Amino acid sequence: MSSTATADRVGVWLIGARGSVATTAVAGCAAMAAGLHPPTGMATETPAFAGAGLPALSVLVFGGHDVVECPLPKRAEQLAAGGVLPHDLPLAVRAELLAADAEIRPGGPHPGDTRTDEDLITAFTSDILDFVRCRGLTRAVVVNVASTEPALASDPSDTARPPLLPPGAGSDPAREPGGPGQPGEPGQFGEPGEAAEPGEPGRGAVSGAVSGAREGAGGRLPASSLYAAAALRAGCSYVNFTPSTGLHHPALADLAASGGPPHAGRDGKTGQTLLRSVLGPMFAHRALVVRAWSGTNLLGGGDGAALADPRLAAAKNAGKERVLADTLGAVPEGEVHIDDVPALGDWKTAWDHIAFEGFLGTRMTLQTTWQGCDSALAAPLVLDLARLLSRAHERGLTGPRPELAFYFKDPDPGAPASLADQYAALVAFAARLRERGE
Repeated sequence: MSSTATADRVGVWLIGARGSVATTAVAGCAAMAAGLHPPTGMATETPAFAGAGLPALSVLVFGGHDVVECPLPKRAEQLAAGGVLPHDLPLAVRAELLAADAEIRPGGPHPGDTRTDEDLITAFTSDILDFVRCRGLTRAVVVNVASTEPALASDPSDTARPPLLPPGAGSDPAREPGGPGQPGEPGQFGEPGEAAEPGEPGRGAVSGAVSGAREGAGGRLPASSLYAAAALRAGCSYVNFTPSTGLHHPALADLAASGGPPHAGRDGKTGQTLLRSVLGPMFAHRALVVRAWSGTNLLGGGDGAALADPRLAAAKNAGKERVLADTLGAVPEGEVHIDDVPALGDWKTAWDHIAFEGFLGTRMTLQTTWQGCDSALAAPLVLDLARLLSRAHERGLTGPRPELAFYFKDPDPGAPASLADQYAALVAFAARLRERGE
């Protein structure tokens, strides 16, 4: 179902490029491009996206940053041993894994790293630009799939973010970022498809934001924001698939909203929150009163170990609560608890207990259990987003893209809240990409 207007090669620069999600995405893309496996889980490979001009899977070229040194072929073998990848896949796509691994550069900052924020952004930008030039790419999409960072002490997205549109309310295309008369017209960060060179507006704007982080926000930018700033400076579209700060840092928020390459969301929606975005509108549409909504996550692997830190778990849970607030109008009583169970590996069990009230005050409950493989759920979404953002960039769209809310716990402002409305907005976006390409 892949369709592309040209054979231009498109880069996918992964932050956390040797992690489970990144490895699964690289191996899976190679397997699908070779016809070894069908594109199960990829919305962009369904008929609704035919003719939208998305880059074919076969033209995607992978690279990225990481602070670990385990080669991708070895990581793929580990995932196959754990049942995440088919047992014969690492050998079948070994050449593609080696090619991607050769394009991975050291990330940062490391413990004791003496480089300034500006030094790090400059280094990361140079790595991305070298990747684009050396591999002869038309453009690149930077996707953050690294481990979760602690939330900022005061995160403006949690307190000042406009609520999503209630269930049943669609976004207004006339007021979309990048639309006619709106901030974010092409050219501010260089023409669509062209990286912003040092000395062009992209560099000056990002440098000013970094200075603002030191002087106005009172400290260093977190790593996710350094990578996000590098993406904008390099003239690349950007996806934050993690709960980490990224472009939501106060020093970068105005820059991100004002234009430049298209970017999307925060925190991929793969399991428990995916269900919540369906069930929340169901209760609202049936006028049932949700009294309490509690949940438990059991997971292992790198995410389980990372989220054992209460600070990281708080960043993750903020997105889960936000979905309920947006679909129900308020956050009901109850919390989500995350437990690290190393024996589960890359698998996660998510249990929700929902107490609700019906006609004449009758009290009832609904319980759900979701058992899934995080990497296998996330990887096709990463590939979808890379293709959609690349096409949006090619067509000259800029700034935040609320049309991609379907993929995120914390989408960009102006997006609908329910999954059904989000999917309708996504399909309309595909039609827009198709029309502009004709």
